[in-house]
Amino acid sequence: MSKPNLALVGATGAVGTVMIEIINARTNIWGEIRLIASARSAGKQIMVHGQPLTVVELSEAAFDGMDIALFDVPDEVSEVWAPIAAAKGVVAVDNSAAFRMNPEVPLVVPEVNPHMAKSRPIGIIANPNCTTLTMMAALGALHHKWVLRELVVASYQAVSGAGTPGIDRLANEIKAAATNPEAGLSSDSVSKTLESQSVHQADSPWAHPIALNVIPAAGGFKDGGHTSEELKVRNESRKILGIPGLKVAATCVRVPVQVGHSLAVHATFASSVSADEVRELLSKQPSVVVMDDPENDVYPTPQHVAGQDPTFVGRIRQSEDFPNTIDLFVVGDNLRKGAALNTYEIAELVAQELA
Repeated sequence: MSKPNLALVGATGAVGTVMIEIINARTNIWGEIRLIASARSAGKQIMVHGQPLTVVELSEAAFDGMDIALFDVPDEVSEVWAPIAAAKGVVAVDNSAAFRMNPEVPLVVPEVNPHMAKSRPIGIIANPNCTTLTMMAALGALHHKWVLRELVVASYQAVSGAGTPGIDRLANEIKAAATNPEAGLSSDSVSKTLESQSVHQADSPWAHPIALNVIPAAGGFKDGGHTSEELKVRNESRKILGIPGLKVAATCVRVPVQVGHSLAVHATFASSVSADEVRELLSKQPSVVVMDDPENDVYPTPQHVAGQDPTFVGRIRQSEDFPNTIDLFVVGDNLRKGAALNTYEIAELVAQELA
């Protein structure tokens, strides 16, 4: 039986680079692996399963002979090229926001709704937003047991959510801020320090410094004062869990962390639930690690989670004033499970189907 062929579009970007690490770390289930990127990156060689592969330029012909294509590119690129791949009979698994809320495109988290990967009338499967994904393995298990009714989330999102420019910007700001021991001790002193070191705000992905700061605005602002990230948490959680009327409130904050999104989750269920029951259930989930011994300072943090695949959960407790409600703290690597890993796991589901 022949192995399916895999294309990776955006192979040289931040998420694409992590995707290649994941491909190399897992059993090779593929026939041909084809690396695709922009004309600027075409011709580069990247080692995949011990073989040097040459990156080819994105074009219609680049999808010839492929069975599955992973898209780790901006929305506007996916909007054009994912349908082109699908029209050639290639299953497109897209990591952008372009198709997530399209009713003809399943939004898949393999631990939660793997069956939806087979329902792809236009040949495209969407990967959820990294913030939503961070909590989905845990919430999916809890919903299956106790039925989720309401969700209040505050996210603390790493700068790598903005790609390589975000990573580079934080590194540059940290270096500049370190020249002034008093940066952050008075109003706008971080901004002034950055300018004095020729680290200009106009060159940043954000309107304010990210070093020694938090920015309560992840994503662009939409109607009603919500950001695009906050609306993604609401809308995508409803679609993935299959709860169209789920009540969701989200506040998404950008923090000076390179890798690892953290979420404070307040989840209300249809029936009573205890913290011990939640710990027991989550400890049995293959992609969840429970780190929950706060008296001994054991709880998840981004610096520990970075570079790891599982979702880490801690600070599990019953809410004091809200019945049937659990509070917990969830951390995940936004470049791995929050992007590349989940996309790849969807591709593995499709590969099993095609085999």
